[in-house]
Amino acid sequence: MKRYAYYLSCINESMTKELDRSIDLWQKDLDLELIKLHESTCCGGSNLEYVSPKHFALVNARNIAHAEKLGLDLVVSCNTCLMTIRTAKKKLDSSAELKCEVNEILKKEGLEYKGTSEVRHLLWILIEDVGLDVIKSKVKVPLKNYKIAPFYGCHILRPSTVLGKDNPLDPSSLDQLIEALGGTTIPYEHKNRCCGFHTLLVAEEESLNVAAEALNEAIESKADFIVTPCPLCHTVLDGYQAKALKQAHINASIPVFHLSEMVGLALGYTKKQLGIKRHIVS
Repeated sequence: MKRYAYYLSCINESMTKELDRSIDLWQKDLDLELIKLHESTCCGGSNLEYVSPKHFALVNARNIAHAEKLGLDLVVSCNTCLMTIRTAKKKLDSSAELKCEVNEILKKEGLEYKGTSEVRHLLWILIEDVGLDVIKSKVKVPLKNYKIAPFYGCHILRPSTVLGKDNPLDPSSLDQLIEALGGTTIPYEHKNRCCGFHTLLVAEEESLNVAAEALNEAIESKADFIVTPCPLCHTVLDGYQAKALKQAHINASIPVFHLSEMVGLALGYTKKQLGIKRHIVS
């Protein structure tokens, strides 16, 4: 069984609890053990670095240090947490002075940032460590009747100097997972675009326009649902869908799933077990 330290992101702890519920159901089916880091704290999103670079490095060195204490890689299921923590790790690993400075503070908790744990997304774990062939062999309810629009979101793709797994102009990992689960992906120009989440509070109209464009393309392409590896993208595309489409004068709707729920459905779990009733769009 492959073991990882699992980072509890704020959004999953509050608005998208069904995401972690889904992972809890099927992780053992794929010989995974995700050990929740209850001691971890908010990564600071994409904002803390601009307010206080040292605190940004410190809180994320602490998050990684908890994984290192267990001798495990740190796994996240939120794109922004991924980008944020990997950015902090890159800064720490390239500056002995910064590393020494944060470790002086961390030692008060009996922690030390060493730089030995990798920071990885759940999607990468499924493809690289579990493997698509193994996933195919575990499928109980193939998604063969569904046309699925993959929506990657920004922070699992860009900046590529921090992330570097998929081609940000033409990503394929989520498409590969969909196909391994028996689904059919659709040609979808918006799959690598922004959902608008990070401008929602300061420029709502523009943010919802961005979301509406992605939703409308999926609807016009006759997709049965959208799937995303990011709970922030899910929050916008599901929770703000009605408002976005109304603003764009589009009279339609489309369900949105997180990749953990899509995996759960293909592995035979029910919508009730996966908590899909929590979604805004039916």
